[in-house]
Amino acid sequence: MSRETILTAIRRGLKRGELPADQQAMLRGRLAAHPRHLIPARSRLPRAGQVALFVANVEREFGTVARVPDLDAVPGAIADYLAAQNLPSEFVMAPHPELQAIPWPERPLLRIREGRAEASDTVSLQHAYAAIAETGTLMLPSAPERPTTINLLADTAIVLLRASRLVGAYEEAWDMLRAEWKDTLSGGFMPRNVMLVTGPSRSADIEQTLELGAHGPRRLHVVLVDDEAGAL
Repeated sequence: MSRETILTAIRRGLKRGELPADQQAMLRGRLAAHPRHLIPARSRLPRAGQVALFVANVEREFGTVARVPDLDAVPGAIADYLAAQNLPSEFVMAPHPELQAIPWPERPLLRIREGRAEASDTVSLQHAYAAIAETGTLMLPSAPERPTTINLLADTAIVLLRASRLVGAYEEAWDMLRAEWKDTLSGGFMPRNVMLVTGPSRSADIEQTLELGAHGPRRLHVVLVDDEAGAL
């Protein structure tokens, strides 16, 4: 189905034709300008303060955070977390180049499969594009190296995040995504899906009783890599 066919069906449902030229120009200007919304004062902190705020917000939303000095420390941090949670030492990993470059053989007991997650996977490892300190939120855009199923199917989600990819407010994360995605193979188009994850999946729809893992992972663990001086 072509774009014009879809738009024609929408216009038919709205019982109107194309927008007048002035309204079309206004909408194009709005899409091109990306006007910014309010920036909360709580996100206006020095770098160390933003990192501390992010960690506090993740933990407030039932997630956990492990801080490591570099990528070489990631296998040990993940192995320790899996052991502490009495979880199997195997996981599905997003095929991201940075994850692939981690020295996994240093922890030979870890069993790793790369690719999309499957319903049978209990633990997954994703690569975070960015994170937002004001709410403790991870930004996870879909891409071949970041399969969306990694974010949803496993009961335990582990996410690698560089401290340098942490920003204070949502608007800054969207600015980063718009600016950097123009140079990718997508030809300037935004990714088809951008997940904003704040803590593990949960719901209180039934009798207002909080249930973790309602629509996705019941555990969220962030491995935060200190790749900038003074961030941690």
